[in-house]
Parts: sequence; C-alpha cells; structure tokens
Amino acid sequence: MSECHQLVSELKKQLKLHGVQYQDIARTLDLSEGSVKRLLAEGGNLSLERLGKICQLIGMDMAELFQLSATSHAGLQSLTHDQEKQLVEDKALLLVAVCVLNGYRFADILEQYHFSVPELIQKLAQLDRLKIIELQANNRIRLKISPSFSWLAGGPIQCFFQQQVQKAFFASHFNEDGEKLVMTTGLMSLPSNQRMQQRLQKLVSEFYATCREDENLSMNARHGTSMILAIRRWQFPLFDEFNPVQKS
Repeated sequence: MSECHQLVSELKKQLKLHGVQYQDIARTLDLSEGSVKRLLAEGGNLSLERLGKICQLIGMDMAELFQLSATSHAGLQSLTHDQEKQLVEDKALLLVAVCVLNGYRFADILEQYHFSVPELIQKLAQLDRLKIIELQANNRIRLKISPSFSWLAGGPIQCFFQQQVQKAFFASHFNEDGEKLVMTTGLMSLPSNQRMQQRLQKLVSEFYATCREDENLSMNARHGTSMILAIRRWQFPLFDEFNPVQKS
C-alpha cells in the first residue's frame, strides 16, 4: 500500500471513529457526496487544503494524522510468551514498560519513580532488545508497537493482571470523579456480540488517541488512567443448575 493510500485509509478510520459522515465532508468542501466518495476512494487527488479541512471536522491537525498513519501500518502487534514472562518476572522492568506504553519520557520516569539514571537506562535497553521501544540518543524513547498492540490472551501479563491487579482495581464504589463502572445485560446474538466487540476496539483506539492529544501537557496535569472493557457469552455459574441439560 502506498503512503498516500495509507494516509487516506487512516483518515477514513478516524472519520468513522468520530462519527463524521460523507455528507458532513460534502458540506465542508462544498462538494456532492458522490464527489467526496470518489475523492476518498482515489486518495491521490486529495489536496492538502481539503485534507486540512477534513481534519478540522475530527478535531485533528494534519501532523497528527500523518503520525497515526505512519504508526498504524507498522509496529509490534504482540510479544511472545517468553517476552511477557520476562516482564512479569522483573517488576522494575514491568513498571518501566507500563510507563513507556503510557507515554512517559525518560525524565518523567525519573521524576515519578525511584530509579537511578543507570538503572533506568538498563531497563530501557532491555525493552529495546524486546523491540518494544527504540532507545535513541539523549535517552529519547520511541515506541515501536502498533496501535493495535495487545497482550497475549491467557499469557503471563494477563494472568498477572488477574491475580495481582484485578482485585485492587475493583476495590472501589466508582462514585468519585474520574471513576465510572457500568454493567449492562441483555439478550444478544453472536453476530451482534461481534459488532459490539468491534465498537469496543474503536473505543480503545480513541482512548490511546486521547492520550496522545495530552502528551504535551505537564505530568502534573496528567494522571494514570485505566479503562477495562469486557464482553463475552457468559452466564453466572451460580445458576448452572437451572440451565437445561445438554443432549449428547
């Protein structure tokens, strides 16, 4: 895929994520919906002026779009089981990994956590060898993971979360500012369930996009924030005795 088509592909993804319709673009560019569809389909005929106007509709500047396009078509999708195991077995390394995944810079980590400069460089060098980051000159950190990066299902990180983090995370009434817990129930077909999963994944992408928007704020203005989304075909085991007997 050419860089131009990668850019348009990312633009379409962001338009869909922000709920912007072809008719909205048509009004902004003073074009027909058909012309907009052709413009986005062809890609190469999209001028920078028109691109800038479309970006304004989603509250994004062109530089952000170019960056998203560059990162979304490259990067690490996941770690191996052994790599995740290395993180879990070294709590300091795991902490530094979580920091860099959350956008911390070298100075930010030093300011917030008790590391010496040599210790932190050592941990970052380990993450570099794991291909999670590229440790650049002057201790600059460049993430090498894809926006669709995820931990292994049932892997060491997920198990660590379930054993060590989950209980502490839910030890709250979720009634303070910055807290929200919603549980909904209903009857849903498997295809509808899969569509909901796709929408949840878009919300995850929006979460990380929002984090990127705040990168230029000071650390005092940003706070560690976690979001948990879960959906599955599941029934409370307590009621298993009321389930119909499955015939063989």
